[in-house]
Amino acid sequence: MKPMMIAPLCLTGLLGACADMGTNVDPLLDDAPNAQFQSDLSDCRRLARNQKQLDHETMASAAIGAGIGGALGEADNDGDALGGAVAGALAGAAMGASEASEARETIVLNCLRGRGHAVVN
Repeated sequence: MKPMMIAPLCLTGLLGACADMGTNVDPLLDDAPNAQFQSDLSDCRRLARNQKQLDHETMASAAIGAGIGGALGEADNDGDALGGAVAGALAGAAMGASEASEARETIVLNCLRGRGHAVVN
């Protein structure tokens, strides 16, 4: 398979595997959960899932990673700029997806706090 086709497939697979990252957080409560907690938790997780994983920041991280990887690949003895760009794009996208996951977790926790639950983490 050509290297140019591998990058989009790997990126798609990576982001697909991360689709629910951050939304399945199990919050720690300062008191016992009330009767409404499970319903609110489901609603807050759904809200967080609606936040795009492949956003401008993730794409920017992938582009920056591709640029750095391409430059490093070109500078390497083998001169494989394309391979370096692919590896850099995947690393950048993974970093961006990780940041999006943290944002989703924050959405869930803040949503629960906003609904009156004593969330510690």
